[in-house]
Amino acid sequence: METLKYIFQQIKDFLDYKIFTLGNNEITFWKLTVFILSIIILIVGVNIISRLLKNKVLPKRNLDLGMRYSIANLFRLFFITIGIIIIISTSGVDMSVLTILFGTLGIGIGFGLQSVFSNFISGIIILIERPVKVGDRIEIGDTTGDVIEISFRATTILTNDNINIIVPNSDFINKEVINWSHNDKVVRFKIPIGVSYLSDVRLVEKLLLEVALENEDVLKELPSVVRFINFGESSLNFELRIWTTTLIHKQGKITSDLNFAILEKLLQNNIVIPFPQQDVHIINSKT
Repeated sequence: METLKYIFQQIKDFLDYKIFTLGNNEITFWKLTVFILSIIILIVGVNIISRLLKNKVLPKRNLDLGMRYSIANLFRLFFITIGIIIIISTSGVDMSVLTILFGTLGIGIGFGLQSVFSNFISGIIILIERPVKVGDRIEIGDTTGDVIEISFRATTILTNDNINIIVPNSDFINKEVINWSHNDKVVRFKIPIGVSYLSDVRLVEKLLLEVALENEDVLKELPSVVRFINFGESSLNFELRIWTTTLIHKQGKITSDLNFAILEKLLQNNIVIPFPQQDVHIINSKT
């Protein structure tokens, strides 16, 4: 019994050992352990509830995937922030000392953590304003793909090559972003084509529209159009403009399919696609 009491006393002395003093509050191993465990339980609990909210509760409200992610992430941010404040306040830590620490942290952000803080704020803006959302087809810089996750630091984009690209959130605020599906899932693509100057332009228009009508991925409800763009150096330049809902994530495929069909259709009707060419005039001058 004496041995057991001795062991418990040693454990108590260890847990009551003062590590450091924060303001008027002595931080012991016990207080530090309770604080860390409370933070871990808070984060794990909020993450579980956030996932249930995103995957079980919100789908019943007929909300789109992007809205569900935004609500769940804002819920997570709000309750983690409130929970940390409550844990700190109930642990007996002097809040005036925390004010000094936050001020020091602010200086650190100003000098060394600018990009992290910028990405965090940008992530909140993205979740609230929703210029992009999960499921959107976007193009930013040289990256094109589907948004599969928006966190508070970065956004994950899945490309057609099945590669995940992590883009800092600040890029979505500071750079030009093309969102192919921001309003709806109907997207228009433009297919350029050049033909010989000797071609029957009305026949070219007719053939291009036939190609659009024969492609099953081109919408028939929104009529395709052909535009005579300009007189090029070697060709008459046209543009076939089509609408699609099925291949907005595969622009390369629909462009390739239409180009194959256009080439076959033009060759069948003796429409020439000219090589780039230049006329060189040589002037002989007698001296």
